[in-house]
Amino acid sequence: MSRSARDVLVLTACLAAVVPGALLLGSSRVAPGALLGVLRGPAAHELRVLLWEIRVPRVLLGALVGAALAASGAALQEWLQNPLVEPGIGGVSSGAALCAVLALYGGLSAHSALAVPAAAMAGALAAALAVAALAGRDLGNERVLLAGLALTTACNAAIALVLNLSPNPLAGLELTFWLLGSLADRSLVHLGWVLGPMALGFGLLLTQGRALRAWALGPEVATSLGVNPLLLRACVLLGTALTVGAAVSVSGTIGFVGLFVPHLLRRRLQGDAAWLVPASALAGAILLVLADAAVRVSGPWMQGIELKVGVMTALLGTPVLFLHALRGGRAWT
Repeated sequence: MSRSARDVLVLTACLAAVVPGALLLGSSRVAPGALLGVLRGPAAHELRVLLWEIRVPRVLLGALVGAALAASGAALQEWLQNPLVEPGIGGVSSGAALCAVLALYGGLSAHSALAVPAAAMAGALAAALAVAALAGRDLGNERVLLAGLALTTACNAAIALVLNLSPNPLAGLELTFWLLGSLADRSLVHLGWVLGPMALGFGLLLTQGRALRAWALGPEVATSLGVNPLLLRACVLLGTALTVGAAVSVSGTIGFVGLFVPHLLRRRLQGDAAWLVPASALAGAILLVLADAAVRVSGPWMQGIELKVGVMTALLGTPVLFLHALRGGRAWT
């Protein structure tokens, strides 16, 4: 068994340990033994609600969202051969956020719990199609990256305009809190919503591992090895749109995960994209589950004010990027 395969197995085991542990942590002063009693047999109604309707959806969504952001970030970085690319720079996150903000601004969330997620998913798919259309048949990475940056700038400007035109401060505050990223108050409905798109998106990204490995040798070499560049671009963009669109639709915008998680693993995996994408998915899941657990546990210590998980990931990711910069970009490349 190769070292990369062993690393993936270790990450899988860590995730299997972290998820049950996170279910036992929270702001409510409930003993872990009491929650374990819910699994063993009859328990108080309040404990069943706390475990199955509050913590289980939140922890599982955290794992899925973290995996989606990290896997798509790794795939985009390997495809564009740029270690600074993340889903936000590719335009997908911004497109999803814009449509979600428009749904919140228009009051659609009052009619259906899935109105905002559906709008975000539509925005992510539209953003991916727009980037592909702007890039055309040009296989140059620079044109695709420029198209993503232009779309991200346009979407962010539109979001700022919506916030500026918000009819009252409370509505603007709701939009701002959503943009900060959070897994609070999510339910099994939201969990069921993301499963289908994420499964399809992960399938597209993971099946491109060998193609991305060849792509690292250069477009000409990859083409000579049988890689179809247009098919690779379509799979990466569509896979990113499905996974990140589903993630943003239920959590809001959570930054840094798709950027620094692949950095942490790239040197260990020797830049092998075939292993980097699945390893990043597992590490991203672990990271976001732990970050959200830290957010929930810290609530009572902050006078009941719960940090947004997007803020927590930024606080965790910024030192990593500073360290990378101080080492001259040699740390994980």
